Amino acid sequence: MRRLFGSTAMTVLFVSLRGNSFASAFCVPASSENMFRLRSGALFSSTTSSDTTFWRSNQDCWRPDVRDVERISFGQPAKKKGTGSRGIPHRLNEDERRSFDQARRQGFLQVTGSAWRSQRRDAPLLNTYRSLSDARGKPAVVLHKLSPTSSGEHEDKLVVDLSPLRFPDEFDAVGEEVKAMIQAEYNLESCVDDVEEGGDAEVDEGLDILEASDEDQYETRPIYQLPPFQLEWNVSRQEGKIIGKYLAEIFETIEKSASKSKKQRGVKPGKGRRSGGYGIG
Repeated sequence: MRRLFGSTAMTVLFVSLRGNSFASAFCVPASSENMFRLRSGALFSSTTSSDTTFWRSNQDCWRPDVRDVERISFGQPAKKKGTGSRGIPHRLNEDERRSFDQARRQGFLQVTGSAWRSQRRDAPLLNTYRSLSDARGKPAVVLHKLSPTSSGEHEDKLVVDLSPLRFPDEFDAVGEEVKAMIQAEYNLESCVDDVEEGGDAEVDEGLDILEASDEDQYETRPIYQLPPFQLEWNVSRQEGKIIGKYLAEIFETIEKSASKSKKQRGVKPGKGRRSGGYGIG
């Protein structure tokens, strides 16, 4: 319902609480920004478990342990073999640690540009967050914050990687459903850009990135040996954050109890593997 109060348009929004008859109404300015937020809020309140049954994750396969992912992010060895690799950096620096902790609480990761770290010739933050998503059996949602355009506007890229679900036969169907949802609710079409493949990152001898057709390998291989299956959208900064929250609700990636990471005992720079001598900096 919309009414005019003087010269300012106001939107009246009624919110009912499930389980009782209480209802409240409040007014907010009907700007395009607020309407976008109100629309998103309505989507969150209408999302139920029945709405998320279009995706599932494979629980009968090899996956890392969340604690092991946290350990390798500090440069410590994992207890479960295969969680990390000498050729795939996972150790985070201070800035990356803050972004990683924030991503666990918000349900999606926000990075500057490609998150590439020249010292490591790779993106440790993306590697670690993808491993965390794999450990939890959830898609990885990442908002890449790009530089402003010539007009001063931000055109960022929102990426959803479905490979942590480990059901390659269902990637296409799940992807089409996600794209249809974003198209219907936000009037955004996904990009068809080619997926970047790891750049000049160092690799272990014998470390093979599998082709998407090697479906049986999703049962036994670590996530860094599996190709990503990515959906991409070009978004503004505001759209990216709002849709990121929406997807976090859909894929249940928010860790409400996640706290700030604490540095593990005995972790310090050094030459030995156990003291963080590889994958640092």
